[in-house]
Amino acid sequence: MGINMNILYIYAHQEPASFNAALKTVAVETLEKAGHKVKVSDLYAMHFKPVLDAGDFLQRKKPDKLALFPEQINATKTGTFVPDIMEEMDKVKWADMLIFQFPIYFTGMPAIMKGWLDRVFAAGFAFDPITQGFYENGLLKGKKVMMTITTGADETVYSESGAHGDIHTLLRYITHCIFEYTGLEVLPSYIMFSVNSQSKEIGQQRLEKYGEILKSF
Repeated sequence: MGINMNILYIYAHQEPASFNAALKTVAVETLEKAGHKVKVSDLYAMHFKPVLDAGDFLQRKKPDKLALFPEQINATKTGTFVPDIMEEMDKVKWADMLIFQFPIYFTGMPAIMKGWLDRVFAAGFAFDPITQGFYENGLLKGKKVMMTITTGADETVYSESGAHGDIHTLLRYITHCIFEYTGLEVLPSYIMFSVNSQSKEIGQQRLEKYGEILKSF
């Protein structure tokens, strides 16, 4: 077991009685029992706004035309993002590790979670296109990240020769183009296939395996 960490758990699922909800419960209980501090951003329960737009800024550098990167960089410097963004940024600053848990929708993450990334991993905060603050110089360098993922489809559908293709290739736009781009150290994902048709026994085995994975942190 490693040192105790501050862990931000970003969760996207609508149903409190779902298998995904059970995974989240196992995660929080396991991590806290191991001595880690955990904060949860339950995006659907929070009614988190996923749309990045002009309303994200309390004041604008150039109110006549929206240029997102300059406005985000300015808002990062001046602390003038709207409160929901500032609150999530404070959680990210606090965290040593981020865990993103979500079901696959159309081979990617749900829109509400992508919107969280669009709004919270802002220019000037998570990366800086002006100073080349990305990849090895990403502004979140020193933090770790992993994904916990469920699918409705069978594993063969997400194989290299399957209908959707290799799931790791599909997820690379997240692991490389978002996480590594912002400097995060990417840990292996925990992926569970066919959760909608799994037996209670398989579901329990997956919950126990998830707990064992998290105990290793």
